[in-house]
Amino acid sequence: MSIRQISVFLENRPGTLNKMTNILAENKIDMRALSLAETKDFGIARIIVDDVYAALEVLKEADFVASLTPVLAYAVPDETGGLNMLLKAFTEAQVNIEYMYAFLGAGSNKAYMIFRVADTMEAEAALEGKGFEALDQEAISKI
Repeated sequence: MSIRQISVFLENRPGTLNKMTNILAENKIDMRALSLAETKDFGIARIIVDDVYAALEVLKEADFVASLTPVLAYAVPDETGGLNMLLKAFTEAQVNIEYMYAFLGAGSNKAYMIFRVADTMEAEAALEGKGFEALDQEAISKI
């Protein structure tokens, strides 16, 4: 039940991130989550959007280098220890997390966590039946 994240290569100069978000806004594509990692010369924006393929298309038409990456999404109770319980399950299943980021849904008592792991299918199988709420692409689009 992995979802698709768009990774966008961005030059590290003023206005580049704004150009990317402007293209998405002009095309009525809603970002659900954004993570930005940078180096001196470039950055990688990792985004979760409501319409993955439309976003990928308009970004590429605007000459951005963008690719799809499978990631896992889980809803975590917005309470003390909520994330810790999920991370404990990852640890017990011996699943290494390459990176993660979070976002909140409007009017929700949950945080939504995005995880990049080496093998999404293996990680999903290891966490299945442990009581965690995994999200698919359709559920993410409705948050």
